[in-house]
Amino acid sequence: MKNIISLVSKKKAASKNEDKNISESSRDIVNQQEVFNTENFEEGKKDSAFELDHLEFTTNSAQLGDSDEDNENVINETNTTDDANEANSEEKSMTLKQALLIYPKAALWSILVSTTLVMEGYDTALLNALYALPVFQRKFGTLNGEGSYEITSQWQIGLNMCVQCGEMIGLQITPYMVEFMGNRYTMITALGLLTAYVFILYYCKSLAMIAVGQVLSAMPWGCFQGLTVTYASEVCPLALRYYMTSYSNICWLFGQIFASGIMKNSQENLGNSDLGYKLPFALQWIWPAPLMIGIFFAPESPWWLVRKDRVAEARKSLSRILSGKGAEKDIQIDLTLKQIELTIEKERLLASKSGSFFDCFKGVNGRRTRLACLTWVAQNTSGACLLGYSTYFFERAGMATDKAFTFSVIQYCLGLAGTLCSWVISGRVGRWTILTYGLAFQMVCLFIIGGMGFGSGSGASNGAGGLLLALSFFYNAGIGAVVYCIVTEIPSAELRTKTIVLARICYNIMAVINAILTPYMLNVSDWNWGAKTGLYWGGFTAVTLAWVIIDLPETSGRTFSEINELFNQGVPARKFASTVVDPFGKGKTQHDSLADESISQSSSIKQRELNAADKC
Repeated sequence: MKNIISLVSKKKAASKNEDKNISESSRDIVNQQEVFNTENFEEGKKDSAFELDHLEFTTNSAQLGDSDEDNENVINETNTTDDANEANSEEKSMTLKQALLIYPKAALWSILVSTTLVMEGYDTALLNALYALPVFQRKFGTLNGEGSYEITSQWQIGLNMCVQCGEMIGLQITPYMVEFMGNRYTMITALGLLTAYVFILYYCKSLAMIAVGQVLSAMPWGCFQGLTVTYASEVCPLALRYYMTSYSNICWLFGQIFASGIMKNSQENLGNSDLGYKLPFALQWIWPAPLMIGIFFAPESPWWLVRKDRVAEARKSLSRILSGKGAEKDIQIDLTLKQIELTIEKERLLASKSGSFFDCFKGVNGRRTRLACLTWVAQNTSGACLLGYSTYFFERAGMATDKAFTFSVIQYCLGLAGTLCSWVISGRVGRWTILTYGLAFQMVCLFIIGGMGFGSGSGASNGAGGLLLALSFFYNAGIGAVVYCIVTEIPSAELRTKTIVLARICYNIMAVINAILTPYMLNVSDWNWGAKTGLYWGGFTAVTLAWVIIDLPETSGRTFSEINELFNQGVPARKFASTVVDPFGKGKTQHDSLADESISQSSSIKQRELNAADKC
C-alpha cells in the first residue's frame, strides 16, 4: 500500500499548484490564439477554414474550455478520477495487517451485524434436532411400524417448508425496507419482530402452532440473510472482504453448535420434561436486545448513502469506519468516497435506469444475477442438507440416540474448524480454487457414505457417521464459507441488495425441494435409504462441480470497480483472473470521453474543408 503520508504531501502540492496550472493553461490558450492571429494576418489568402484548423490543436489543453471556470471543472473531474484510481490501487495492494490497522472498526461493526445469523443457525439446527428428542416425539409424533414415536415425514416437510417460505417472504420485503430506512433500521425492526414471534414457539400446543411460529420467525431471518453479507462487503476493504463475509458461516455454525449443545442437555437431563423443547425455544430471547442496541450505534453503509445521494452522511460514515486522525484520515476518506461515487456513477451511465428487480435480469446484470443465484443454490445441491439432518441421519444409520447427539456436536465443531481453515488458505489461493477443491472432496465423501449404506452392523454406521463428519469439514472449508464472499462480489453496487435477495430466494427454493425429499429418504416408514442417500447427493455434487468449472469466474483480488469492468467487457469466466482492466479509464472521465469524440468529429470535418479549399 502506498504511504498515506506521501499522499498527503501530494494533495497539498496539488492544492498549491492548482490555481497556477489553471492560469498557465489559460495563458497558453491566449498565446496560441495570438500566434494564430499573426499567422492569419501574414497569410491573408487563407479562408476561415484555415483559421479553424489552427484553432484545432491536439494537446491536453484541448480539453480545457474558454474560461477559467470551464478549465477548473475539467481539472476537478480529472483529479476526481485520479483519486478514484488511487483508491482502487491502494485497496488492491493493502495487506491483511494494514487493513486491520486502518479498518479495525469496520471489522468490528461487520462482526456485530453478522452475529444476527447466529439465531438462524440456532433455530434451523434446533428444529431438525427436535425430531430426535424423545419428549418431542411423544408429544407431537405418531407411532411408526417399529412401535416407536416419530414426527411423520409430512410434518417434517411442512415445518421445514414453513421456514423456507417465511425466509423468502422476508427476503422479498427486505429491499423495499432498505430503500426506505437503510440497513441499520431494517435490521433493528427485524430483531424487534423476532422477539415477539418467539412467544408463539415457547407456548406451542401443537405442530400447527410451531408451523405458524416458524413462518413468522423466518421472515426476520430472511432479512438477516440478505443484509449481513451486503453490509460486510460494503464497509470492509478487499483485504478483509473474504473474512468478514465468510464470518456469516461461522455465525451459522456457532448457532448450530449452541443448538446441538442445548439439545444434548435436553436429551440427557430433560428428555421426559416439556422443558426439553421449551427451554431451547426460550433461549432465542438472549440475542435480540443487545444486537438491537449495538446495531443502532453502527454506521450506515457508505455505499447505500451515496446511492441515496447523501454524500455528506457517507463521509461521516467513512469517518466512523476508518481509523487514524488528521490529514491522513481525511485523505483516505476522500479517496474512498470518490472511488464509491465514480463506481456508482459509471453503473448509472451504463444503465438507462436501475432499482427494480427486473433490472437484475437485463444485459450484463443478467449474467451477474445468474452466477449469484447458482452459486448460492450450489450449497443445497452438494449434500449440505444431510448436515442439517445429522442427528436424525445418525439415528437412521443405526446409532444410539445419545451417540447421535454427540456426533452432531462434533460435526459442527469440525465445520467451524473447516471455516477457519478456509481463512488461512484464502490468502494463498482464490475463491474459485477453494470452491472447486471443496466440492471435489465432498463428492468423494458422499459416494463413500452411500456405499457404506449397503453394509450392516456398527462398523458401517460408525463409518458413515465418521465420513459425515469429514463432509462437514470439507463443506465449511469450501462452499460453505466462500459462497458468502462470492455472492457479494458478483452483483453491481446499484443492484447488490436485490441480487443477493434473488440469490438467497433461489437457495431457499432448492432448500424447499430438499425439505420434501430428505425426510422421505431417511424415514423408516418411507423410502428408508439411510446412508445410501449419499449416492444421490454425490451425483448432484458432481453436476455442481462441473458448472463451477465451466461458468463461475474468479473474483479474488478484484475491487468492486474492477469486477464491474470485467463484466461490462464480457470477459469469459476462465479469463477473469488474467485479464487486466482499468476501471476508471486511466484518468479519463465521462466528460473527457465525450469531449474526445466531439474533437475527433470536428477535426474530420475541418480536414475535409481544408482539402476542398486547397483544391480551389
